[in-house]
Amino acid sequence: MGNSVHWTLQWRGDRPVRFPAQLLLMAHRTARDWLSLVVRLALLALVLGFATYYLARQWNEVGAALSEMSPLYLGLSMLVVLAGLVVITLAWVTLLNGLGPRVPIAKGAQIALVGSLGKYVPGSLWAYVMQMELGRASGVVRSRVLIASLYAAGIGVVASLLLGSLSLPLLASRPEVLWLFALLPPGLICLHPKILTAMASFILKLAKRPPLTHTVSGVTVAKAMGWTLLGYLLYGLHLWLLAGSMVTWDLTVLLLVTGAVSIGFTVSLLAFLLPSGVGVREAVLIAAMSLVMSQAQAAAVSLVSRLMFTAGDLMAAGAAALVAVALRPKGAERVAGPSGLDDAEGPEGTDARPLGA
Repeated sequence: MGNSVHWTLQWRGDRPVRFPAQLLLMAHRTARDWLSLVVRLALLALVLGFATYYLARQWNEVGAALSEMSPLYLGLSMLVVLAGLVVITLAWVTLLNGLGPRVPIAKGAQIALVGSLGKYVPGSLWAYVMQMELGRASGVVRSRVLIASLYAAGIGVVASLLLGSLSLPLLASRPEVLWLFALLPPGLICLHPKILTAMASFILKLAKRPPLTHTVSGVTVAKAMGWTLLGYLLYGLHLWLLAGSMVTWDLTVLLLVTGAVSIGFTVSLLAFLLPSGVGVREAVLIAAMSLVMSQAQAAAVSLVSRLMFTAGDLMAAGAAALVAVALRPKGAERVAGPSGLDDAEGPEGTDARPLGA
């Protein structure tokens, strides 16, 4: 028998049949992998179905608004949305790599962008579920993906309030959004790496998951904040281009729409039971933009913006998935870690530091 391990199966009246244990384990894992694949594909189909339905429903609502806008401004605005999505994704990948071994940008973008489509399913927590499952399929443990997403959400809130403060004098007449700025001081404090790590450890303990093995550095947090601020500035530029078809461009309008779109994203996070915060972000945009244009014009701009973000999410996710597949080494296989999760993640990243270091 040598060093190999065998399991013996015996039936009454039959001769014993011996199978290598490795063969039985491989068969068990193959069945488990197939089941996991079916579940992921079913979830992806559900998400794409909701996103497509939502896109079609939006199209019926914004057709008239599109006819009033310049095709040139519409095209430029769409390009800026896509650029903003890329930049925000870089912030997420920066945080993911700050929590452990480096993940290639293409793979990280696939996890972030395809997984984020889960926000179109009612109950936006599906986005976190999708990202964790895609991460696991790519060899990144679920807990690391979850914490990266939560860090990104927290940094997004702080970044949105920082940019929103630029338009605070203009929003003084809108008390329904001013209370959000009370979150800024504690938000800035919570960005300290030690506090982020303590909160992450608490969440993982509640979820009965293993604790983090690495803590993000201040450099990682600063980089992610920089990418996020740039992303929100691009989103503001996108809205400014749309508004340019209806009002005169000036710095005041740019500050107003940048602050409004940033705050809108924060408010939509709180409305997690709605698909992608539908209606909530638009309410903030309309309330802010009605200071410089008619309410009907503000509603038209906000609806077109929502349509562009939905189309951009679908295009960016599709492009990220295609790039990740194209760059995947031939014959590449996942390596299962001792916990049963896919823990093989490549060489250590420079931003990742062991806890206590």
